[in-house]
Amino acid sequence: MSDNSRGLFRWTLHGDGSTISPGEVVAAGERLSWPRTIGIGAQHVVAMFGATFLVPLLTGFPPATTLFFSAIGTLLFFLITAGRLPSYLGSSFALIAPIIAVSETLGMNYAQGGIIATGATLALVGLIVHFAGVRWIDALMPPVVTGAIVALIGLNLAPAAWNNVKTAPLTALITIVSICLITVLFKGIIGRLSILFGVLIGYGAAIVQNQVDFSAISEAAWFGLPQFHAPAFDPSTLGLFVPVVFVLVAENVGHVKSVSAMTGENLDDVTGRALFADGISTVLAGSGGGSGTTTYAENIGVMAATRVYSTAAYVVAAFVGLALSLLPKFGAIIATIPAGVLGGAGTVLYGMIGMLGVRIWVQNRVDFSNPVNLNTAAVSLVVAIANFTWNIGEMSFEGIALGTGAAILIYHVMNWISKVRGTNLEQASPASAPAGTELESEAYSTRHKATPPKA
Repeated sequence: MSDNSRGLFRWTLHGDGSTISPGEVVAAGERLSWPRTIGIGAQHVVAMFGATFLVPLLTGFPPATTLFFSAIGTLLFFLITAGRLPSYLGSSFALIAPIIAVSETLGMNYAQGGIIATGATLALVGLIVHFAGVRWIDALMPPVVTGAIVALIGLNLAPAAWNNVKTAPLTALITIVSICLITVLFKGIIGRLSILFGVLIGYGAAIVQNQVDFSAISEAAWFGLPQFHAPAFDPSTLGLFVPVVFVLVAENVGHVKSVSAMTGENLDDVTGRALFADGISTVLAGSGGGSGTTTYAENIGVMAATRVYSTAAYVVAAFVGLALSLLPKFGAIIATIPAGVLGGAGTVLYGMIGMLGVRIWVQNRVDFSNPVNLNTAAVSLVVAIANFTWNIGEMSFEGIALGTGAAILIYHVMNWISKVRGTNLEQASPASAPAGTELESEAYSTRHKATPPKA
């Protein structure tokens, strides 16, 4: 158990600082020797690197600026959670679709305004959770709803992936194949970083085909602050961005439960702080030109592998990320990755986000022979994939917003009517389930035990 009375930046040395006994973990308030802690912190940077940089590349945001605010956000998260919850705040995949949609129509600065609105809403939710508890979130978003929202955000991005793929189909194909093969050929950290290494291989293929423009690299300075951009606001963007809050809430709550399960420490009382910290970090990022943030599942994987949950490693990771963001030439290199490579990576990534929603359904044994669950998922996914649009004056609600609203509304309205009418007690017909099979209901959901993965 960590000793928080020692202060935020004072960690207890775990054992001799060099070994971890079988069955033990290095708690949040502990650390190994500083050389080992620095090494693990650097490993966390590698783990978050591919995904954190991929988001700004796909959305057109400055990569170095996004990295700068992810590092600052991680330090803020550490301070606001009082050093009790180890986490790196990287770029959120859930914001890709609204950022692309708004940037293409109104411009990047209006997308920043939407990110700020998302962060402010998430911070407000964090305050409510801190004082009222987290159970109302479980009631509002049961597994069928959470899974649908995560899935529809990924699948809504399919056209964006295709637009990049068709600029260089061969390069995109090489990237996709590389990601898939690395995933199954390698274990450990290499396998978990398949997207990063797949992008590197695709980048090499693009260089061979003369698809990369290196001119910006020579013009960039070695040291300097990243590019900052002022935000702008338009109420019409709110319908695109605010629904993303539901995914960010699920990610953060899942992160807290996951770390709690792996360390054996009850962290429910820090859930509100985690949501508030992520919200403030997202507001700060949007204010300066960075993408919104979220807690990263990639780094949970590193903690599970190393059994080191020390927040000292994340402080180190934040400072390493901050240092890299102050190298403009490094950011210029990242920005040269061509559309074909991004299309290939996006094809895998967007599909993975969609399947993470399906994974939530599977982990929580969502019963799709129940027509309430079936209609909740069916309608919301089609609305998002087809990108249904509803214009009300200056406000525009597109696929993600309408799909999210549909998932929540359909589930609760149908569930209420079925209970009033008593139809929720009817068994499935042989056409929908094998004879003699006892159907699982939503009441047996294990959502509180499972961890909704990052979107």
